[in-house]
Amino acid sequence: MFVIIVGGGKTGSHLAADLLKEGHKVRVIEGREDVLERLRSELSPELLVEGDGSSPVVLEKADIAHAQVLAAVTGEDETNLVITSLARFEFNVPRVIARVNNPKNAWLYTPEMGVDVALNQADILAHLIAEEMSLGDMMTLLKLRKGEYSVVEEKIHPHSGVVNKPLSELKIPVECVIAAIIRKGKLVIPHGDTLLLAADEVVAVVHSTQVKELARALA
Repeated sequence: MFVIIVGGGKTGSHLAADLLKEGHKVRVIEGREDVLERLRSELSPELLVEGDGSSPVVLEKADIAHAQVLAAVTGEDETNLVITSLARFEFNVPRVIARVNNPKNAWLYTPEMGVDVALNQADILAHLIAEEMSLGDMMTLLKLRKGEYSVVEEKIHPHSGVVNKPLSELKIPVECVIAAIIRKGKLVIPHGDTLLLAADEVVAVVHSTQVKELARALA
């Protein structure tokens, strides 16, 4: 997959490194000389494009015509939205992702502005803190479909009523799937007859409205 990242700050450079490890093709657009100097020590020179990522000329220089994904992760919301609009409506990039810097601007990150997925870091963090306070041992690992679903993990307490019970007997919510069990550091693929043991870490995909119901089922 060919991914263009606009913004070479900590978020952009970390994302680039992760994508390269996964074998993807990456280009990073950055205009700040001090940031470019750091990037040159972290990434191969051919991966860097110097210039303003909101400029169509610079985007073309980065070969945006062949990009499958564009991620606008600069520190300015106005810049990110200009980039997403260009990527979607001028260059027809199939997948456009953008970083929300100021939560008050989140309402602007819409399909009409070319955004498929808006990552609002402050909102995500606030929700994670709220969930950690209210759901005890259940931890949210990942949000899916703009927060509609969550990947959660809960460690089975030794005195839980579900210990030594098969998964088929659990009263889990309708919109929930037990995806995996981590047992003593090893991954167990769950089946209906799989018994839950004390200290098992249960990983599930669940609708946001049924997270508390799942927590009660595993308590």
